[in-house]
Amino acid sequence: MGGGRWTSDRFRAYNAAVGRKVKADGALDSSYTAQDLFVSRSIQPELDPKNVIRECCDSEEHPNTIPVILALDVTGSMGSGAAEVAKKLNLVMTELYEKLNDVEFLVMGIGDLSYDRAPIQVSQFESDIRIAEQLDKIYFEGGGGGNSFESYTAAWYFGLNHTKLDCHKRGKKGIIITMGDEPLNPYLPAKQLNKVTGDNVQGDVETKELYSEAIKEFDLYHLAVDDRATSYRHYSERIKKTFGEYFDDKHLITVKLDNISSTIVDIVCGESGDTSVSGTMKEISW
Repeated sequence: MGGGRWTSDRFRAYNAAVGRKVKADGALDSSYTAQDLFVSRSIQPELDPKNVIRECCDSEEHPNTIPVILALDVTGSMGSGAAEVAKKLNLVMTELYEKLNDVEFLVMGIGDLSYDRAPIQVSQFESDIRIAEQLDKIYFEGGGGGNSFESYTAAWYFGLNHTKLDCHKRGKKGIIITMGDEPLNPYLPAKQLNKVTGDNVQGDVETKELYSEAIKEFDLYHLAVDDRATSYRHYSERIKKTFGEYFDDKHLITVKLDNISSTIVDIVCGESGDTSVSGTMKEISW
């Protein structure tokens, strides 16, 4: 996986084939909603996280891979944010490939492990139109529960335990960008995590401990989406408090719908020069 290169022409051809309109600037027509774009009604086999390893391997075509895990909250209030990523994916990838040759994206759908049928969905790492093809397959469950958080750290857990990244051989880190509108979850429940991933963890995976491991291998970011349709304004103080235990202002970013795509580009370009351990993350005191 991960061969090929993104082109705007391929994006236009792909969307024409599935009956969607692409505007002159390269984005999908703004009228499309999450319901229009995410039509799967169950998790697709290609995105099932059970007993899988996703690889981002260096090659002659991409000798210095930059692995990016983009994890989208696919619970009820986040349709507008996920749809914005899909509509502007071409702009994101086109701009990135003008600056960086070796970016590869794995797209995740994140829900609530305690309540949802498909709380983790994972694509392959890809560098061409297959990113769009797999994004289209994400099941927008629209679930979530009454615990006032989603399982955002499942992206960290998956990155640590279910990926193989050649960048680590070069002393570089991967990038994980989560995106949502609720506070940070305090743990991942072991029973449900094992059921979904096929793993055999013996106890709940505490966020504090998971974070201390994840920052060794990944630069971690969270985009808190502030839109009228999201829950951000209801949870804004708790989002700042819970994520603020670990993230500084560089890594916890409040975004509007119209700057999600540019923020993703800024993060990837900003980290591509040196993805070794960053001094701007807060260290955990034991």
